[in-house]
Amino acid sequence: MRPLPLRVRPIPAFQDNYIWLLTRGDEAVVVDPGTAGPVLAVLTAERLRLRAVLITHHHDDHVGGVAEVLRHAAVPVYGPAGEDIAVLTHRVADGERVAVLDDHPGFEVLALPGHTAGHIGYFDGTHLFCGDVLFPCGCGRVFEGTPAQMHAALARLAALPPATQVYCAHEYSLANARFALAAEPGNRLLQGRQRWMEARRAAGEPTVPSSLRDELDTNPFLRCTEPALRRAAADWRGHPIEDEAEVFAALRDWKNHF
Repeated sequence: MRPLPLRVRPIPAFQDNYIWLLTRGDEAVVVDPGTAGPVLAVLTAERLRLRAVLITHHHDDHVGGVAEVLRHAAVPVYGPAGEDIAVLTHRVADGERVAVLDDHPGFEVLALPGHTAGHIGYFDGTHLFCGDVLFPCGCGRVFEGTPAQMHAALARLAALPPATQVYCAHEYSLANARFALAAEPGNRLLQGRQRWMEARRAAGEPTVPSSLRDELDTNPFLRCTEPALRRAAADWRGHPIEDEAEVFAALRDWKNHF
């Protein structure tokens, strides 16, 4: 008998967060529950059995609901070994594998520092849960790490299979696309993607997940070798830039002020 397919869907929270719900049959896993109410409502309404919680980093809009969720179901909570998150039961590090559902290969843990010092992602060969590292047409702010670390984290994600589905934790796509077009106005794929995003949001639909292929084609932070983006970064800095990581740092600084 073939295993049931893994279903992944967003649970909207706060102003623009997405909590990810993974289900197979009546089993469920939740990624980054910053608040418990919407999660518990779905689990109860659909009579789902929670099996685990996955955490990418310590910010409260990703962990704030865990304690209440655990009062509903005492399940393992996986998260970054390098961050101080009191609700974790299993601290995991780069290269470890997290198995949370039967007949599923499990998730490889990817160290993705930059947004926070210990940020991690979860990748099962098809689905990437990357928290606040990679967004459609954008990337997270660099809060605790360095631009070089964030650039290296994004380069690691860029090396994954292009068909990878990217599940980020916020609906930032329209703002990201506006910046991306300012940095690379001649990118026709990006122009078309912005129109698609606008139509999705006008219809009240999410713009995520995205495919890594789309990001490689349209996300300026994964395209730092492109001549147009190198020129744009140099114009922002006011001097020529040769190093790819410096191009990234310039683009990220520009986005911070955009």
